[in-house]
Amino acid sequence: MPDKATIQRAKKDKRQGKSPSTQAGEFVKSEIDKVRAGKHGVRNTKQAIAIGLSEARRAGVDVPQPKKKAARTRARRK
Repeated sequence: MPDKATIQRAKKDKRQGKSPSTQAGEFVKSEIDKVRAGKHGVRNTKQAIAIGLSEARRAGVDVPQPKKKAARTRARRK
């Protein structure tokens, strides 16, 4: 669950008319910071980015789903 501050920063970006990838960047940055602080046990940065994008999608940011070759069918459905 993303913090309120992260959601507020993403909403601020949306109000300013910034792209969805910039809005989702707030969630990814938050996730990377958690990894660096030792609060998360991901194996590599790609996992942290995927978690951040997933949180952004759940929060309502219009980030497109991964392309067919980028992720398995099961991951896209989720």
